Amino acid sequence: MGATVRAVVCTRYGPPEVLRIAELATPTPRKDEVRLRIRATAVTSSDCYLRGLRLPPAYRLMARLAVGWSAPRQPVLGMVLSGEVDAIGADVQSFDVGDRVFGFDRHRFGTYAQYVCWPADALLTARPRNLTDEQAAAIPYGGLLAQHFLRKAHLRAGQRVLVFGASGAVGTSAVQLARHLGARVTGVCSTANLELVASLGASTVLDYTVEDFKAGTERYDLIFDAVGRRKSAALLRGAERVLAPGGARISVDDGTPKLLRDDLVMLAGLAATGELRPVIDRVYTLDDIVDAHRYVDEGHKRGNVVVSVA
Repeated sequence: MGATVRAVVCTRYGPPEVLRIAELATPTPRKDEVRLRIRATAVTSSDCYLRGLRLPPAYRLMARLAVGWSAPRQPVLGMVLSGEVDAIGADVQSFDVGDRVFGFDRHRFGTYAQYVCWPADALLTARPRNLTDEQAAAIPYGGLLAQHFLRKAHLRAGQRVLVFGASGAVGTSAVQLARHLGARVTGVCSTANLELVASLGASTVLDYTVEDFKAGTERYDLIFDAVGRRKSAALLRGAERVLAPGGARISVDDGTPKLLRDDLVMLAGLAATGELRPVIDRVYTLDDIVDAHRYVDEGHKRGNVVVSVA
């Protein structure tokens, strides 16, 4: 392995064009870290919000203080990876060189690259053998967020849940996880995605461009906004009137999600048995990262946008 690796760096906050390919020093794992050879990553909506600093003014100030004033202190973005363990620190016993893994880290970033070093106790686990690296990279972001919010809402078998934004990364996972829990799922999406959402297990699929779920007679134990209030506020206004007695609304914008390694292991198990299907809209190469960000910025992706790291 050479002294440098290819990576995408974010030179400043702004449009996708602020991203560029660079040669960086090959990272060396500390004694409690593993070095990971990245085979695939994903461009998430969170990556794009950070790159463009597209946040309300008060949050924008806090974000600059937390992650960097004029550009991210960690210039390599990316939270998701699938690949293999390339080297291990002296104290690492939970992984061996050659282990196929996938995972998520929303604090360290760094997955828009050929290699990254993560703590051995990070959100990292064995990749399901039946999945490619691209498929595995499509699971952690939406899967972990959906699992957190469904657990927070105490969703259980027999309940009726409406997933608003059922065709996105979080939404496609939420539909499948709610179905796995035994809930009756109604998915809300655009015309183009009706068939996809139905194939994931939604018993009812509504097209928000032609019908208003709030005008129906169905009552829901849970309304899950898998899009975020920036986009959903107008369409979800007054949704409380279709909640069943004791029902709840929850949004991906509610609080800071607590993401657990046990949940990632659970998602891997569901993917291994076919209970959870990764949904991939498009696959780009690392060299096409600007195009990938442009596409995610449009706000119409189905499931996940994945980047193959050659």
